[in-house]
Amino acid sequence: MYKVISPGTVTVGEEVVIEDGAVIHPGNVLSGRTVVRRGAVLYPNNIVEDSDIGENAEITASAVRGAAVGAGAKVGPFANLRAGTKVGENCRIGDFVELKNAEVGANTKICHLAYVGDARIGRGANVGCGVIFCNFDGKDKHFTEVGDGAFIGSNVNLVAPVRVGARAFIAAGTTVTRDVPEGACVIGRVRQQESEAIRKKREGQDG
Repeated sequence: MYKVISPGTVTVGEEVVIEDGAVIHPGNVLSGRTVVRRGAVLYPNNIVEDSDIGENAEITASAVRGAAVGAGAKVGPFANLRAGTKVGENCRIGDFVELKNAEVGANTKICHLAYVGDARIGRGANVGCGVIFCNFDGKDKHFTEVGDGAFIGSNVNLVAPVRVGARAFIAAGTTVTRDVPEGACVIGRVRQQESEAIRKKREGQDG
């Protein structure tokens, strides 16, 4: 048997399947052809629609629509998994992460404040805070691929179409516009400089 805590606050559609051992906390709305598999825990305030929640996965205060979440994965709070997304086993998808038409390999971490659209990420990769997969050029959508074990530092922009090779390291603040070879280390920032002229102008001094 599965367990629903506070049934009066939970909505379960007619086509929803909940397997034995699952736990549904208050405030959840489950609809469409959703399957919640054995041992999965839906903590409070999720919207799950036409999605597959894997065994022992945990979802917290998130929206999951047309997506699949692998066994043991942890999602949320405040994540948004959109149509076509597939999250692998034991992944960590954290707060304010949005995934759209994205395949995420097992054991990959996307812990906070990132957008991943039209992409495939390999196993054991790390996507840092503030990373943006720039998939739309104003007219067309483009695809990004990130290899196994790659490290994408904070505030990196990946301008699609682009491929990042396995075990590549992208330093924080880099904008990637061309393919990165396997195992490469890439940094693309403007060098920090101090400007005496700008300082004087801001302080109202003569140049």
